[in-house]
Amino acid sequence: MNAEPRIAGQDEATSKGELTRSAFSRLQAFAERIRKLETAVDAIADAGGDTAHAATRKLKRQIRSFEPSVTMIGQVKAGKTTLVNALAGWPGLLPADINPWTSVVTSLHLDPATRSGSGRAKFRFFDEDEWSRLLNRGGRVGELAARAGAHKELEKVRRQLEEMREKSRQRLGRKFELLMGQEHEYGYVDQELVQRYVCLGDDLGSDTSADQKQGRFADITKSADLYLGQPDLPHRLCIRDTPGVNDTFMIREQITVNAIRESRLCVVVLSAHQTLSTVDMALIRLISNIRSREVIIFVNRIDELNDPVRESEEIRKSIVATLEALNGPTEAEIIFGSAFWAVHALSHVYKDLGKASSKALIEWAEHKLRSGVVPGTVHETIWKISGIPALCEAISSRIDSGEGAEFEERIVRSARNIATSIEASRQVVSKRMADDAVTPVASADIGRELDIIARRNLDLLDAEMGKLISGLESRLMGARRSFLGRATASLIRHLEDYGDHEIWTYDPAGLRLLLSSAYRVFAARAANTSEKVFAATAADIRTLYVGAFQLSEDATTIEAPVVQNPPPPVILGSTIALDVKGNWWTSWWRRRRSYQNFAEEYSALIDAEIEPFLVSLRADHAEVYAHAARQILKEFIDAQRAHLLDLASQTEIGVDKLRQRAEAVAMDRRDALSETVVFLSELKPRNEWRAAE
Repeated sequence: MNAEPRIAGQDEATSKGELTRSAFSRLQAFAERIRKLETAVDAIADAGGDTAHAATRKLKRQIRSFEPSVTMIGQVKAGKTTLVNALAGWPGLLPADINPWTSVVTSLHLDPATRSGSGRAKFRFFDEDEWSRLLNRGGRVGELAARAGAHKELEKVRRQLEEMREKSRQRLGRKFELLMGQEHEYGYVDQELVQRYVCLGDDLGSDTSADQKQGRFADITKSADLYLGQPDLPHRLCIRDTPGVNDTFMIREQITVNAIRESRLCVVVLSAHQTLSTVDMALIRLISNIRSREVIIFVNRIDELNDPVRESEEIRKSIVATLEALNGPTEAEIIFGSAFWAVHALSHVYKDLGKASSKALIEWAEHKLRSGVVPGTVHETIWKISGIPALCEAISSRIDSGEGAEFEERIVRSARNIATSIEASRQVVSKRMADDAVTPVASADIGRELDIIARRNLDLLDAEMGKLISGLESRLMGARRSFLGRATASLIRHLEDYGDHEIWTYDPAGLRLLLSSAYRVFAARAANTSEKVFAATAADIRTLYVGAFQLSEDATTIEAPVVQNPPPPVILGSTIALDVKGNWWTSWWRRRRSYQNFAEEYSALIDAEIEPFLVSLRADHAEVYAHAARQILKEFIDAQRAHLLDLASQTEIGVDKLRQRAEAVAMDRRDALSETVVFLSELKPRNEWRAAE
């Protein structure tokens, strides 16, 4: 197919870059602030000694590696992959027209510092335990079927697994077992490589030597990380393309849950033909555990609607009503668009739009122009009305006020503390050079004082977190008992009223609400406890600065480290046996022999289903958060230890040597530090990112 002629006077590559840059313009302001912050850190490094240099190098590494992320989740065949390609500004990067059955999370790491078109890739395979769980127990679906006694469903799962295993062996031959838990890395990225590891293709039959065949490793690939140069992006960004949440063995669901936990922002991709309904309960359950401001809903494929203007409003109302009825994030922003139009605008080729899509495009363009969209070139106009710039704006805004703001505050506080240590050192040196009496401070004494501060505050944090985790466990157990009691009582009433001829079911939404409430109480209290202990530790260290070195209280300010937000309880969106309707429960119901038998077996079944939630909320959420808070506090104390020990050395070395060091620091560097301190002091903390529990 020949490419359509370009508009006269336009450079295709430049135009594509401009579209991406304009879409992420809100991210530009954040990127500029980070660059200024990096410059400030450089100025602090220039003004300080070896200890300050080491501390600022760590901050520089954090700045240069900071990569906000957004996870894309949604319905199968909603056009999610095409949307990811459009967001990356790279049409055709990920194959969108391939068999969608895959359990792979594909992470695009977009870096503006790397030249366009270059990249590398890393693919991780399932390990033995994960693969064994799938093959021996049928994955999550097999476990549910076995627990519910759905023998026909379990047998069906086993047949599918045998077929899947046989195909995998045909594809990989003797390499099948050897690849478990391994990684493959490449110094390039292309579509063929992605297809080989991510997309399932046609069966290979007996041809196991064709290493380049599509989907060769897709059965056992768990994750794909693609590192790509995108100089048109203001700041590095990670976009995660997840599997759908409805697959045969429910591997996708668990992998998607883990991916959401690793991102602070989630984009739910819906098809304009499908949108949200009770069929999408798995999807709604996942996003209902994320705060509304961290969820964006993108209704894709409006290019396929007969009347996009009228139908989009109907779809919006339907989505809001469904979310409200099913306890979803009703305040989530909803954006309508077409990734199909967007990739055509990026590639400047419109020959294959089709009549129906072209008609929808014209109607949507007229509507948007009446709504105030400013027209530009053909490419710019189609790009704007595709909805991608609006989505990029929403993503950029959430990063700027959320994950980005938290990171910015963390770096600012650390930089201020380093500047404080340098200023404290200068006060001590100035006093000694002016022959003021400065009592020598032994490094060993400072070390002992810091050990006392560290032990007291770390022990306090551990004790308080231990109490909160015990309280969480108690509330979770209470929620468990409460739900089981209500559900069993409802079952007995049903049996008394209708006998065992009419099948009874029970909605687990109440269980999720109770567990979510218990966890959110922990999350709010844990964040509050961390903040108090962090502040107390900073105050103790400030007192040590002032008391040990006779410093001015006004000039000595030590800021506590930033408290992180606890992770959302996305695990509560996972499917349990009560969510599964149809033949499963019919089979279970018909095997019971007495009312007591009904009640006892039902209680045991649901109790077993609840257990993984309780374990995960404690081990993967609460305990992980407590450990992270302890690590933050320990690193803060260690950083202050280095500064204080350096300061102690200033009181012990000779005045002549101090004078030589002071003369080595040029006056312009001192002025630069003063200007930097002023700049840092004017940066006000933006608390939008803090959890509103």
